[in-house]
Amino acid sequence: MRLDRVDVLKALESQGVVPVFSHPDPEVCLEVIEACARGGAPCVEFTNRGDFMIQTFTEVSRTLMARGSRVILGVGSILDAPTAALYIAAGARFVVGPVLDPDTGRLCNKRMVAWSPGCGSATEIMQAQELGADIVKVFPGESVGGPAFVRAVLGPMPWTKIMPTGGVDPTRESLAEWFGAGIRACGIGSKLITGQRVRDRDWAGIEQAVRETVETIADIRKSMAK
Repeated sequence: MRLDRVDVLKALESQGVVPVFSHPDPEVCLEVIEACARGGAPCVEFTNRGDFMIQTFTEVSRTLMARGSRVILGVGSILDAPTAALYIAAGARFVVGPVLDPDTGRLCNKRMVAWSPGCGSATEIMQAQELGADIVKVFPGESVGGPAFVRAVLGPMPWTKIMPTGGVDPTRESLAEWFGAGIRACGIGSKLITGQRVRDRDWAGIEQAVRETVETIADIRKSMAK
């Protein structure tokens, strides 16, 4: 599914949580990713961790396209522009990184691909925005100050869209604290897609966990709007 970066960013922000996952087996990846989409989170971040993951991603991406899937598949753990280019060529619709790499930002801007770099300070966030980042990844979210950091940044920079990863739990208490601080979305990995569920091939359980998280975020937003 070919979408421009505005559509991707809207979808990402709308679902509120971005499931973060990868596995060396393409079939496992497909099952998990489709379960996330059925649960209301079609934007999924495939993490680039491990050998030959670009081959796995390519196979998954090609299969999703052949199926006409509504999944919007992005890639995470990207540290440099050459790696980002490989994944974009293989169908990545958004690029997420744990660090702020200017060359990756320039590449994504050239290709009109949504880019969310990892930032840990107001200075890095401003640099990311200068490079074209519409939404920044605060990482590791808990270590840099958690929700208090988000509130502090949004004081002088209220236009900033923040998506923390690390330190966000799929519980109402944790989500309410983070969204109450002003985040636009969050990334959650193994706390949402647990290793046990993957080992058990409990795709229905993953779908339900994602659905509950998406619905909880929607309810929190509704309460905040009152």
